[in-house]
Amino acid sequence: MFDVHRLACGCATFSLKTMTDPLLHSITTRDLCLWYGKFQALLNVSIDIRHGLITSLIGPSGCGKTTLLRCFNRVNERYDYVTTRGEIKIHGKDIYDSDVSLIELRKKVGMVFQRPNPLPISVYENVLFGLRLHRAQKPSRSECDATVEKALTEVGLWEALKDRLDTKATTLQLEQQQKLCIARLLPLKPGVILMDEPCSALDVEGTRAIEELMFALKGQYTIVIVTHNMAQARRASDECIFMLLGEVIERRRTEELFLTPSHPKTADYIEGRYG
Repeated sequence: MFDVHRLACGCATFSLKTMTDPLLHSITTRDLCLWYGKFQALLNVSIDIRHGLITSLIGPSGCGKTTLLRCFNRVNERYDYVTTRGEIKIHGKDIYDSDVSLIELRKKVGMVFQRPNPLPISVYENVLFGLRLHRAQKPSRSECDATVEKALTEVGLWEALKDRLDTKATTLQLEQQQKLCIARLLPLKPGVILMDEPCSALDVEGTRAIEELMFALKGQYTIVIVTHNMAQARRASDECIFMLLGEVIERRRTEELFLTPSHPKTADYIEGRYG
């Protein structure tokens, strides 16, 4: 059991094991509870999120999806009125152990937000930003070039931007900006990528492009996505967790949850009776 108010940030490296077995879990929580002041936003959440898959968190507004997502890299702790209790493990490591550095944790558990947030610098420097920030030794120009090409290739931007690397990132199309934000994470070699409604600011084509990118990245990365879009959850995730009023109501393979939900509250939600 932990309480964030008694925890200090450790300085040891947070290590994520290399895992290839799809039956193993990247993230586990046990009896996870969170309060914003006196309001309890998460109630005894116990889940297992499998390695290398895309897992979607669904449920009506205010159900705790984003709060849960932000627990996985301890972003909620920016607010001094937040209290968290329970257990969270990333690849078997308790993220509240005293030797866990928040900086190292957030390198290994990357976050993509609703609206693209590229830095107002060049495409090239955006990709290298995290690497420059976290590396004690300055990378060589050849290493930088290779890193940028690899990251942009992984997110499908290299061909479009290889001759525009000096372009200010904030001038790109929204879809390209969001892909660039994902590319910015990759040089840090995260094990987990968290996505908080990453397509909410995009049109249909942009949404399709981000979903295709998710498919390309899964297997190498564990992806957890919050979405209000039931069609997106159904087509883009392998497993689905339905939340209501801070509780996990049901967690199943996505196809099974949508076709044969085991809980009547799940059926009511996916059939549009509320939410």
